[in-house]
Amino acid sequence: MTPAINLVKKHRLHFTVHEYQHDPAAASYGLEAAEKLNLAAQWVFKTLVVETDTHQLAVAILPVDQQLNFKKMAKALKVKKVQMADTIKVERTTGYVLGGVSPLGQKKRLTTVIHQTAATLTDIYFSAGKRGLELQMAPSDLQSLLTASFSDIVND
Repeated sequence: MTPAINLVKKHRLHFTVHEYQHDPAAASYGLEAAEKLNLAAQWVFKTLVVETDTHQLAVAILPVDQQLNFKKMAKALKVKKVQMADTIKVERTTGYVLGGVSPLGQKKRLTTVIHQTAATLTDIYFSAGKRGLELQMAPSDLQSLLTASFSDIVND
């Protein structure tokens, strides 16, 4: 079990774990998950960690086939600028390796923004904290657990 799975179990939330054979040569971990689980890309969400101009880390959760819009993310966080966080900083802060970063069960709880399309879906899929492992659960449960906000954070 990963810290993410342990957290949803602890809170007694409804979830499903999906496992697939991860290919280390995959260009996109998120698109690989969608393909191997035979899911539409808009249901599978990636977890990105950004750093603000005030050196705070934050999490963006967005569909795997979309690109994060830094200006929209900065606006959602009420800061001037954001950029992708340094890999080492991400791994130290979350406790997860890239490609397996889950928004749940991180070492340090980070401010989280979920792309607004998630709110229209009954379930979304996202990393369970390990490459080749996905969690499926209601976006409202994810939002509640993380005290996250829904916002438009992707390129048009």
